[in-house]
Amino acid sequence: MVFVTGGSGLIGSFLIPALVARGLPVRALYRNQIPAIPMADQVEWVEGDLRDSLAIQQALQGVTHVFHCAGLVSYAPQDEAALLQVNMEGTAVLVDACLMQPGIRLCHVSSVAALGEAASPPSAVVSGSPFVVTEEAKWDLGASHSAYAASKYLGELEVWRGVSEGLSAVIVNPSVVLGPADWNRSSTRLFQYAYNEHLFYTPGNLNVVDVRDVVAAMLRLTLDLAVRGERYVLSAAALPLHDFLTQAAQCFGKKPPTTAVPDWAAEAIWRVEHVRSLLTGARPLITKDTARAGRRALQYQATKVQLATGLAFRPVAETIAWCCTELQRNVHASGAVVVS
Repeated sequence: MVFVTGGSGLIGSFLIPALVARGLPVRALYRNQIPAIPMADQVEWVEGDLRDSLAIQQALQGVTHVFHCAGLVSYAPQDEAALLQVNMEGTAVLVDACLMQPGIRLCHVSSVAALGEAASPPSAVVSGSPFVVTEEAKWDLGASHSAYAASKYLGELEVWRGVSEGLSAVIVNPSVVLGPADWNRSSTRLFQYAYNEHLFYTPGNLNVVDVRDVVAAMLRLTLDLAVRGERYVLSAAALPLHDFLTQAAQCFGKKPPTTAVPDWAAEAIWRVEHVRSLLTGARPLITKDTARAGRRALQYQATKVQLATGLAFRPVAETIAWCCTELQRNVHASGAVVVS
């Protein structure tokens, strides 16, 4: 029996059908309602909260493998407490429950946000080359990190604690995961932004990976190779955000953004949004973290996972085209009107 958390999310919604296709019995956790994903009727769904230790312990009865995909992604100040509750405390509860089941194997989905940033040589700074980050990068406790990044880092620490106590676990650190999902959630909002023909974009880079490649790596590392006590960056490539939005817009038959927002304007906007958020309680449209994201050219290197698994990442252009095709099909099928 395989147990999956986060079945309604992007990664979970592709992982569960892949597990079922392998002929594996799957049990998955849900909170409010069973997600409408492929092969959902072939899954044993368990209602519960990730932080409910008794419920998680019961859900792991008879389970041999756990895929922990549940997580909260947010850069809004209002969500700082929730980020710790879900990404750190929820992971701690799951790790403790796994330790009570001898022989269980855990695959934990973290993020490249949980990696420290390796210092680049002076030559890279002069040439403008990207800062290359690998699994060996160290988390700098003295540096400024977003609440989301900190919560994912602390969640990883809980997994490493489990490993030190005998848990067989592997960690994957995907970059921005691309796939056809809810227009209004997480990375898929980038496609919505391109679809709605917004004029402005922020200069900066984006590291991306296809959700199908993420799932393939997770299955290979956890089920086929039974890797233990390692973590792996999952990232296909880095490209300028403008290039990504342009490709997506062209796939949709839309006009791409043309006007770059200068750094000074982005700094002013997030401050105004912060004040508006404090006064109204509404979530800011842009935060300090999102305003500054991508300014430092980072490239997450996934050589380690390619050598370990023999898997190759899909070209970014292929992934963007696939996402746009599927998203357009979903929009037309539902008759929905996409608004920003």
